[in-house]
Amino acid sequence: MRIEKVNSSIKRELANIIQLGEVRDPRISFVTILNVDVSKDLQHARVRFSTLADTAKEIKAAVEGFESCRGYIRKLISQRVPLRYTPEFQFYYDKGIKHAADIDRVLEEIKKLKPAQGDSEE
Repeated sequence: MRIEKVNSSIKRELANIIQLGEVRDPRISFVTILNVDVSKDLQHARVRFSTLADTAKEIKAAVEGFESCRGYIRKLISQRVPLRYTPEFQFYYDKGIKHAADIDRVLEEIKKLKPAQGDSEE
């Protein structure tokens, strides 16, 4: 139960830090924090994020942006989330949202094709 509270607190604070522009790295300006998984010993945290960018170059830039300001983010989190140890952060791009959007797009294309096929059968 405690780990879940820590996960949600860190996620909320990370989102606030990015949204309020406290980290002034333009590579992570359009990033959404999806999930935070803190280890049981509170030493490590895996942060999954998504971005509006679809190109590999922009995704790589976002990961590099997180890596370059990882220490500063850790410092800000340590000031806002009361923990004995502030975890080391590892940032991972999550393809799930992009994948879901691609599936939605394909389903919409199929819906558009179905009425056209139904009209030709009559």
